[in-house]
Amino acid sequence: MKALVAFDSRSGYTEAIARALGAALAEHLEVNLVPASEALATGFDGVNLLVVGGPTEAHGARPALREMLTGLGHGTLPGVAAAAFDTRLDWPKLLSGSAADEVAKALTKAGCHLVAPPESFFVNGREGRPDEIELEHARNWAAGLVAAVTSPVS
Repeated sequence: MKALVAFDSRSGYTEAIARALGAALAEHLEVNLVPASEALATGFDGVNLLVVGGPTEAHGARPALREMLTGLGHGTLPGVAAAAFDTRLDWPKLLSGSAADEVAKALTKAGCHLVAPPESFFVNGREGRPDEIELEHARNWAAGLVAAVTSPVS
């Protein structure tokens, strides 16, 4: 099975989360990790799991991620398993917003079926690397995604 992890990152924080997700997924799936700006060119042929995320800014996704999501189009990925994530401040969503929620809506519109609710990973500042707690959170979330796409349907 193949997974594609597409991410947008400005400071490297979201990229570090995406890499942790990709490494955990790679224990069970063939994984391609790409910046959101390259995802459309990479293509989605044979992708069984699409994981997309980016930082939350101004209550939603940054322009590069929005452009990728718009490029997916309505109904272009029917039946593809998908999951959305973001990185954001550890504030209530009402105050911070959530890029993951925006990503999830776009993936659903493209025909994907979400295998997990949108997930947030919390930033400890503007720059730097995620702490071990958030990296472990990413690995655990990825394990749940693997289980969702590899478990037999009863």
